Amino acid sequence: MEQTLKITNVLSDPTRYYIYQYITKRHQEVTVQEVADNFNIHPNVARLHLSKLEDVNMLASETKKTGKGGRPSRLYRLSDDVIQLHFPYRDYMLLSKVAIQTMISLGEAGREALFLTGKRFGAEIIEQEMTKSSLGEELEFEQKLNILKSAATLAGFYPEFEANGEKTKIYFQIFNCPFKEVAEEHTETVCSMHHEFLKGMFGALFESVELIEKENMISGCETCSYQALVTN
Repeated sequence: MEQTLKITNVLSDPTRYYIYQYITKRHQEVTVQEVADNFNIHPNVARLHLSKLEDVNMLASETKKTGKGGRPSRLYRLSDDVIQLHFPYRDYMLLSKVAIQTMISLGEAGREALFLTGKRFGAEIIEQEMTKSSLGEELEFEQKLNILKSAATLAGFYPEFEANGEKTKIYFQIFNCPFKEVAEEHTETVCSMHHEFLKGMFGALFESVELIEKENMISGCETCSYQALVTN
C-alpha cells in the first residue's frame, strides 16, 4: 500500500505523467535534455521529474558515454519492475500463474484449450476496435493496419508496424509483453499462446495470414518482432 501511495503521488503531477507516457512510447533510452526539449522545460526541472519517477522504480538510469565527447550522459529507460495499481488490492499476476499451471497440468488438451482461447481473445480485441471505428465491413488495407495498431496499443504491446509496398507483408515489433513475467516461468506455453493471440488479431482482418516470429524478448532480444504474410 505504501508503494502504491508513492506511485500515485508521483503521477499526480501532469507533466511527470506525460513524461512517463512519452518514455513508454519512445522505445529507447532518453536524456534529460531530450525530455527538456520535448516538454519545453528547463533541464533541471526535467531531471527532477525523471528522478522522481526513478525513486518509485518506474524508471531506471545509468551513465553512458555518447561518443560525442565531453562528460557521459545519464540515460533513462523504463524499469523492468511491473507497476500495477488496483483499488482495492487485486493479484491478477497470481491468478494468471494459477490459470497457466492449471492448463499445463491438463496435458495436451489443456494446452490446446489455452491456444484456442488466446486466438479467440485476439480476434475479439480486433472486433471491438472495428465496432468503435464504425468503418463497415469492407476495409482498405490502410484501415486494417490502423485497426491493428490501435488494438495492439490497447493490449499494451507498445507496437510499431510497417508494411511493404505490395501490401502483402507486415513487419511489426512489440516493445512490451503484457505476459512477460508469466512467460519467464512458462516460456514455451505462454509464447505459443501469445503467438495464437496475434494470429487471432490478424485473422479477424485478413483472408489468410502466416505469422513468422523473428525475435523474442524472453530469449534476450530487445523486442518481439514478427513478419506477417497476409492476403487482403
